[in-house]
Amino acid sequence: MLEEVERWLGTRSWTAADRPLERLLAAKAARGTTVSVVLPALDEEATVGAIVAAIRTDLMGPEAGGRGVPLVDELVVVDSGSKDGTARAAAAAGARVVHRDDILPRVPALRGKGEVLWRSLLVTRGDVICFVDADLREFDPSFVSGIVGPLLTEPDVQFVKATYDRPLGSECDGPGADRAAGQGGRVTELMARPLLNLHWPQLAGFVQPLGGEYAARRSLLERLPFPVGYGVELGLLIDSLHTVGLDALGQVDVGVRKHRHQDGQALGRMAAAIYRTAQLRLSRGHLVRPSLTQFERLDGAFVPRTHPVDTEERPPMREIEEYAARHAA
Repeated sequence: MLEEVERWLGTRSWTAADRPLERLLAAKAARGTTVSVVLPALDEEATVGAIVAAIRTDLMGPEAGGRGVPLVDELVVVDSGSKDGTARAAAAAGARVVHRDDILPRVPALRGKGEVLWRSLLVTRGDVICFVDADLREFDPSFVSGIVGPLLTEPDVQFVKATYDRPLGSECDGPGADRAAGQGGRVTELMARPLLNLHWPQLAGFVQPLGGEYAARRSLLERLPFPVGYGVELGLLIDSLHTVGLDALGQVDVGVRKHRHQDGQALGRMAAAIYRTAQLRLSRGHLVRPSLTQFERLDGAFVPRTHPVDTEERPPMREIEEYAARHAA
C-alpha cells in the first residue's frame, strides 16, 4: 500500500504554479467547461468580502461581473443564517448571495456546513464546483485556480483537495502558542489521519483531508451523499475514493492558509463528528451513541454539557426531484 501511495503522490500531487493561468484558460475554452465557486458562510462578515473581491478581481471576466481573467463563471455565497453582516458584505463585494433556507424549501434545513454544500448544487450551474471556506485571511486567488486546474487539464481527474501550510496563531491559541507552520490541524492529526491510515490507507497521501478548499466535477458530487455537519469533508473524500478510484483524486499545494482557529471544545465536537462519519462508512450495523458529553467549570464545579453528534446525511443530489427536473430541462 505504501508503494501505491508513493506512486499517487508522484502523479497526482501538484503545486499551483504547475499550471499557469494561460494554460487553464486555454483548456477551459477547448472543453467548454464552466466553473462555479461556492463559499459557505456563517457569521463571516470580517473576511468574506475580501475573498469575494479577490476572486472577482483576478479570476472573473467582465461578462461575469469581474475585472480579471474569465476562469470563474459564477461566485455564490450561501449564507446559513448569519446574525452579522455576512450577506451584506458578500453582496457588496460582488457575490450572488443565496440563503440556505431558500434552497429546496420543502426539505427543512439542518444545521451544518455539509447541509449548505449539498444545497449549493441546486443553485449553481458549473461543470466544476470549487468550495472555499469564508473565514480565510490574506486570501490568495491561487487557492481557486490551483485546485480547479487539474480538473480543466486532466480529463480523468474528478476531485482535487488543496494542501497548504497551516500556521497556528489566533485569538483562540493564546499567548505563547506555537506559531510555526504545520501540515494538518489538530483534528486532522489526532482523528482523521489515524482513521484514514488504518481503514483507508490509499488516502494516506492527502496532507489536508479535512481542508475546506476543494473542487470536483458536478457529475461526481451529484452522486455522493453529504454528511450535514463537520464530517462532510471526510465523507466526500472516502466516498469519492470508492466511487471513482484513487487515480481520479488529486491534491494541489497552494501555499499558506490562514484562518480563525476553533477552541478545544469545538474541536472535540468536530472530532466526534469525524469519527461518526468514518464509523458509518465502516459499518452500518453497530453504531456508537451519537452524542458527546464535555465539561465546563461553573461556580467552582464541573458541569456536563452534552451535544448531539452530526448523524444526518443528505442523499445524492441526483435523487432529488427538483435537481433532476432542472437538469433534464
